[in-house]
Parts: sequence; C-alpha cells; structure tokens
Amino acid sequence: MQTELIIISAFCLDALVGDPRWLYHPVRSIGALAIRLEAPIRKLFRYEYLAGVVTVLLIVSLTGMATWLLLAVANQFHTFAYYAMSILLLYTTVATHDLAAHSNDVYKQLVKNDIAGGRKKVALIVGRDTNNLNEAEITRAAVESVAESTVDGITAPLFYALIAGPIGAMVYKAINTLDSTFGYKNDRYMKFGWASARLDDIANYLPARLTSPVMCLAAGILHLRPVNAFKVMLSDRQNHTSPNSGFTEATMAGALGVQLGGLNYYFGKASEKPLIGLSIEKLNIGHIKKANNLMCVTSILFLLLGLGLRFAVVSLWNMGGLGQ
Repeated sequence: MQTELIIISAFCLDALVGDPRWLYHPVRSIGALAIRLEAPIRKLFRYEYLAGVVTVLLIVSLTGMATWLLLAVANQFHTFAYYAMSILLLYTTVATHDLAAHSNDVYKQLVKNDIAGGRKKVALIVGRDTNNLNEAEITRAAVESVAESTVDGITAPLFYALIAGPIGAMVYKAINTLDSTFGYKNDRYMKFGWASARLDDIANYLPARLTSPVMCLAAGILHLRPVNAFKVMLSDRQNHTSPNSGFTEATMAGALGVQLGGLNYYFGKASEKPLIGLSIEKLNIGHIKKANNLMCVTSILFLLLGLGLRFAVVSLWNMGGLGQ
C-alpha cells in the first residue's frame, strides 16, 4: 500500500495547493537544463537528428538518476523523509489544480465581457496566437487545452506513477517537457526536436487511449453525453495533428456536444485543423466550466480505477498468483 498512499497523497496535495510560483519546481529545472544543453550539444553533434537524440537521452537519464538519488538520500535519513520526498516529487508532476485554475481564469474574464483579459489568460495555456481571438475562439482554445492537458498534465503522470512510482512520473515529465521545449515543427526544431516529439508520442500512447473511456464514464456521471462522447471519439480521434491528443479532444467534444478544431494562427501563420465533433450546442463560455468538471471527474476516476487495478495485481503477485 505504500506506493498507493504516496500517489493518493500527491494527488490530494496538488488538488489543495496547486503549483505556487514561489515554490521550487523540478519540472521547470528540467526545461531550463534542456535549454542550456541545446547549444553545446548542437556544436558537438552537427547532425541535428543525432543532437536531438543525445539531448533526449541525457535529460531523461539525468532526471531518472536525480530522482532515484533524492529518494535514496531521503531514505538514509528516515523512512518518513523518503515518503515525504516521494509525495513532493510526485505532486510536482500532476497539474489538476492549475489546469482548472488557469482555464477558470479565462472563464472569469469572459463572464465580465473582458475579451482582452480573456486573450491574456488563454495565452498562458495555449501555443496559438491569441491577440485577435473573439469570445468563441477564446472559449474553444480553453476547452481544447483542458481536453489535451488532461492526459499530459494528469492521467499520464498518474499512469507512470502507478507503474514505477515517483521515478516513473518524473521520467515521463522529462519526456513531456522536452516535447514542450523542442517539439516544434519550425526550421529550428524540425530535426533537432524530432526525437523529443516522437518519444512524447510513444509515452502518451497508452495513457491517451485509456483516458478516453474513463472520460466517457465521467460524462455519464455528470449527466453530459457519454454515448455521443464515445461515438465522436471513434469517428474523430484522428482529426488532430497529434496521434494522442485527438482521443481526449474528440471525447470531450462529444461529451459537451460542441465542435472543436478549425482555424488557428501560430506565429502569424494560418493553420486550418480538421473539425472535431458535431455542433449540437453552440460553443459558449459555460462549456469551459463543463470541461473543467469533466476533467476533474475523469482524473479522480482514472486514479481510483488505476489504484484498484494496481492493488489487485500486486495482491495477486504477493499471493503467488502471478509469480509462478
């Protein structure tokens, strides 16, 4: 039960306090280290694909070793110190509180009819250009961000924590941070960031596909559209540039009865994305609240189901059912 209690404690800690900006955050350090290593590794390896692969191997390996070392040192002091360090490290990998808070900030600005404020708030959670977005486009951006981030910000780190504890979750966050740092399809990172983007796709493959059916179940609990969520997930999951994000975005679009995707601008360049879902309801600011509720219930259900499965597997193993 040790790992299970650590995961529950970390999840609850995140739900209560989120990510205060004044608090040291190892994930930010991973990103900063990756940026600092980029230039020297590029100089050492002129072939950009190889430079990107070396950067990924270094950052992921260093993250895993650093996490293991912190836990080992803490364990030398006291068992309580080990548990506390495990909880703190794992807590930094989950972002339920902050995802809800950031999208809720967008909602608050739109409720006040402050479009400029809504643009500023949504710019904190999306990569697209936001300077010219109208209310409907701001709302769509917020809902899409919640849908996509449910996996890489919550269920994926929980998935790897259930398998390998804090080390698994931290290694996943290193992979995800590398993708956020280098995984851009522009002239600078098309080759160098290839390894970061592909590894992130691999790491999110199972979590994305496991999260969607859980989100359908959450939609039923919230009296949304669980059947439509499942149908849209099956039909529109590939209408996305990411092989993984389309699963939860399509599921959420179906659950809310709205249409996502369409025209976005990145660095001033237009990008027309395939449409996801059917416009049963006209997208409005209230859907941001519904998206948040769906994300939160999905996260709790994913955690509970994962813990139940882990407990059952570990119990069978300890009884010899899987060890023979």
